[in-house]
Amino acid sequence: MVNVTQFDTYSDLPPLPDYQIVLQPSLLPPIPDKLLTLILPIAAYWALSMLFHWFDTKDYFPQYRLHTPVEVSSRNKVSRWEVVRDVVIQQVVQTAVGWLLGMTEPDDVMGKEAYDVAVWARRIRIAQRAVPGVLALVGLDAVGIAKSLSTSHPMLAGAVMGGRYRTLPTTTTSGNSFADPSPEFTSWEKTLAHFIYWYMVPALQYGIAILVVDTWQYFLHRAMHMNKWMYTTFHYRHHRLYVPYAYGALYNHPFEGFLLDTLGAGVAFKAAGMNTRQGTWFFTGCTLKTVDDHCGYALPWDPLQRLTSNNAGYHDVHHQSWGIKTNFSQPFFTFWDRLLGTGWTGGDVSARYEKAKVAAQRKMDQGSEKTTITHSNAVDSTTQDPRPYQDEQRNAIGLSSIRLEDQQPLPPAGKAELQAAGSRQQVLDDKKDGGAQVLVQEAAEEKEGLKDRVTGIMHGRAGAILGVES
Repeated sequence: MVNVTQFDTYSDLPPLPDYQIVLQPSLLPPIPDKLLTLILPIAAYWALSMLFHWFDTKDYFPQYRLHTPVEVSSRNKVSRWEVVRDVVIQQVVQTAVGWLLGMTEPDDVMGKEAYDVAVWARRIRIAQRAVPGVLALVGLDAVGIAKSLSTSHPMLAGAVMGGRYRTLPTTTTSGNSFADPSPEFTSWEKTLAHFIYWYMVPALQYGIAILVVDTWQYFLHRAMHMNKWMYTTFHYRHHRLYVPYAYGALYNHPFEGFLLDTLGAGVAFKAAGMNTRQGTWFFTGCTLKTVDDHCGYALPWDPLQRLTSNNAGYHDVHHQSWGIKTNFSQPFFTFWDRLLGTGWTGGDVSARYEKAKVAAQRKMDQGSEKTTITHSNAVDSTTQDPRPYQDEQRNAIGLSSIRLEDQQPLPPAGKAELQAAGSRQQVLDDKKDGGAQVLVQEAAEEKEGLKDRVTGIMHGRAGAILGVES
């Protein structure tokens, strides 16, 4: 416990309160918060994963599935046991790194909140001193304005005068009985300071953390696809799951898992200046978002899929042989893909998305606004700058030996063609778990999806596919 009495030299400002620091109680006694930070993300991972696995095994919400159960079992190149094993290995590494990170963090304390709010109130008061000068720059007399407002709006008059409030009660600086009295903070200063401290600063911290982790993961993830050695040495393992499912979200090479996920989240936590409890929620949020992105369902009522376009449908494109070199953004937003031109531009090119798209459209009942699964528009293929894919068609030398009927679905002309060519060549470059058989198998599944779609039209569902209830 620490007692602090404040002596300050700002005699014309309201005094800062004394405070007493004590350790913050655990969120879930008797588990220390630092231990909870290690436990909760892993518990959240398996809890949400098992929920989606339950959906899979019970065949709930089949209308929203992006892939059929047959595709999950036939197209993936890794057993479920291997997936669980490697995820557990990554979580062991994650726990060890988290424990070391926790050793660098002080214990969370409390008791200083009123003081910190008062500091923000002082900053607000000090900022008001610039008001008369700013008004003078545009030819306005602060004194005259304040006099005209002094009776009807005394608080506004004080702000115009640079934070000099004549009608406020006064107090004496704490611990110094000989100091000149200073006016107290106004109610609006206290309210704004409270809002800044309790809401704006934490929101900014979370925003910084999200920006850092999205940036970290985008550029490392992109590098692992654009560099052939990095892909075939490390990242190919994650893409043995051509049809993602929830608990395969962290199925990675151990080094990639450490570099991309664990280290990236730790850097974001440190960069944002979070405390332990904030880190708990941030790490858990990252985990839930990652699982949801790999769940294999385009659920129109899933809040994680509604808050951002970087969701299961968007990321599913990245796991397909024709989109594997696109949609690198993860886990939260897609701004890097949009800024650097690496988002898929072919629209909902695959027939396998049609069922989920129709179901989502019905659920959302958005009239003329059409639901998309991949959050892309095929028009972009002909209007967007082809960079950074301008050389992909020329470099896709292996595709010349693949029959056109085994390169399905066919993307629209333009940038999407280049993206698909580069993606399929990357699959061919993966000699261990890729190769031509992957393209052949996916083309066969695509034909089945198209057949199901045609069958649905023949049975009177044409209106729904067009986005109109029949």
